[in-house]
Amino acid sequence: MINDLWYKNAIVYCLSVATYMDANGDGIGDFQGLLGRLDYLQGIGVTALWLMPFQPSPFKDDGYDVSDYYNVDPRYGTLGDFVEFARGCKQRGMRLLIDLVVNHTSNEHPWFKQACADPDSKYHDWYVWSKKKPADANSGMVFPGVQKTTWSYDNEAKQYYFHRFYDFQPDLNTSNPEVQAEILKVMGFWLQLGVDGFRMDAVPFVIAKKGANLKRAAEQYDMLRSFSEFVSWRKEGAIILGEANVLPKSDLEYFGKAGERLQMMFNFNVNQHLFYALAGADCGPLQQSLEATKPRPYGAQWGQFLRNHDELDLGRLTESQRQKVFEVLGPDKDMQLYNRGIRRRLAPMLQGDRRRIELAYSLMLTLPGTPVIRYGDEIGMGDDLSLPERNCARTPMQWSSDCNGGFTANPKPVLPVISGGGYGYQYVNVATQRRDPNSLLNWMERMMRMRKEVPEIGWGDFFCLPVGTDKVLGLCYEWRNNSVIMLHNLDAEPYEVKLAAKAKFGQVKLINVLSDDHSSPDKKGDHCILLEPYGYHWYRVGPGEDLLKRSDT
Repeated sequence: MINDLWYKNAIVYCLSVATYMDANGDGIGDFQGLLGRLDYLQGIGVTALWLMPFQPSPFKDDGYDVSDYYNVDPRYGTLGDFVEFARGCKQRGMRLLIDLVVNHTSNEHPWFKQACADPDSKYHDWYVWSKKKPADANSGMVFPGVQKTTWSYDNEAKQYYFHRFYDFQPDLNTSNPEVQAEILKVMGFWLQLGVDGFRMDAVPFVIAKKGANLKRAAEQYDMLRSFSEFVSWRKEGAIILGEANVLPKSDLEYFGKAGERLQMMFNFNVNQHLFYALAGADCGPLQQSLEATKPRPYGAQWGQFLRNHDELDLGRLTESQRQKVFEVLGPDKDMQLYNRGIRRRLAPMLQGDRRRIELAYSLMLTLPGTPVIRYGDEIGMGDDLSLPERNCARTPMQWSSDCNGGFTANPKPVLPVISGGGYGYQYVNVATQRRDPNSLLNWMERMMRMRKEVPEIGWGDFFCLPVGTDKVLGLCYEWRNNSVIMLHNLDAEPYEVKLAAKAKFGQVKLINVLSDDHSSPDKKGDHCILLEPYGYHWYRVGPGEDLLKRSDT
C-alpha cells in the first residue's frame, strides 16, 4: 500500500520545458536539454517532476492553449525525445507528472475549427454555444482587468462560444460523454508513454456544467472518480494532482469521502494564509486554515507550495488581510495582478532577506502534505516586471554566469534571462551556488534531504501546539510511535516558547535534526526554547534510535 502512495513523502519540482535548458541553440528549452539536467534534479533531492504543457500550441498562454493533445510541440523535440526523457526519470527513480489542460482547447485546435465550420459535426457538441449573447457574459472572468467577457462571437459558426479563460481558449463541453471519453484517451496515451500522473488544470471548471441557461453552477464530482479509477487501472501508483482553489467545506467533494476521487490537491487556502502570516507575523489565521483543511481520507494528500507559475492568488483572504500582504510583499501596482494577486517570485517579495526566505521554505516543507517547489526558487531567482502579466516570473533558468545564464547559446532566448542587478544571472546561478557551501542552493538541498527523513509530516496526523503567541507556529506530527515538533517564529523579534511537561512529549529530550541545539527539559519537565528572529527548529521527540522501532501499531 505504501508503494502505491509514493506521493505521501515526495518532493515535487515544477518546471517548464521551454525555459529550463536549451540543447539545440534555438533559444527555446527542449527535452534533450531537460534530460541533461535530470542528474542535477536528482542530486538536490527531487523525487517527482511536474511539467507544464509541452503539447503543440499557438503559445498565446504559455502552452495552456493546446492544439493537439497527442504530440510534442516541435520546438521542444519529438515524441521520441519525450520517451527518452521519461525513461531517464524512471532510471533515477523520479516520478513524472504532466499538465492535463482539458477545460478548454486552443481556438486553433482541429476540433474547434470543425465545430465552427459544420454545425452538424460531432465536434460542434464538444463546445458550448449560444445563439444570443447571454446576459451574464460580462461576469465570471478568470482574468479581470485583462479579460472582457466569457462569451465571444464566432463569425463562421454565427454563434457565441463560451470561454472561461481567454477568447482564444474555447471551453470544452465536459458534460458530453464523448468529451469525457476523449479525456480518458488522452490520459491513457501519456500513461503508456511513461508518465506517472497528471496535474489537472482548473478542476472546478472541468467538472462544472456549462451553458447559457444555467441558473446556478453545479459540479459533477463523479467525473473525478471516473478519471481517478482510469489512471489507477492503467498504471499502478498513477495519480491526479488537482488545481482547485475551493473553500475547505468542499475539500471532501474533490478528494471523495473514501479517497476515490483526486489523490492530491494543492492547498490554496493554506497558501494564502501562509503569505499573510509571512507579511503580518500573525499565525492565527494560518492555524485556523490548517485546522479547516485537516479532514481528508487516508490516501489523499495536500500539495503545499509557496509560489507557482501563476500569480499569488489572495482571493480567499479578507480585504484587510489582502491589503496587508500587498503592502508588505507587493506594494507597487505593477507587482499586482487581476485585482487579487501578486505576480512576483518569492525572493524579491521577501526583499532577498535570506533569513525570511529560509523561514518561508522551512515552514512550507513542514506543513501537512507534500512540498511542491517552483524551478529557480532553489537558488532565489528574481522576476522581470517589465514582462506582461505572469511572464515576469517565468523567465529562463539561470545555470551559470555564462551568456544568458547558460540557458541557451542563442542571443534571443524565448524570454529574456534576468540580467544585472541583485537577481541577474551573473550573481544568481546554479554553478556559483554549488561552489558555496553556505549558498541557498546547498541549504535547500540539505533541507529537502531532511524533509524526506521525516516521513511523519507526509504520513502522520498533526495538531497545533499552544505556544502562547500568534507570532510562532508550533506543529506536532505523530506516526508509527514517533513524534516530531516544528517551531517557526515569523517575527523580527526573538521569542521564547514553553512546551509544558503535561504534554505527551514533556520530560523527554528534543533532538534538533538541523543543528546541535537540542532541548532538555527543566526540573519541572518543561521545555523553554528561544527562537531567534525568523528562526525555525525541527525537533524529533526522544532519542534517534526510536526511528528503528517504527511499527504500524
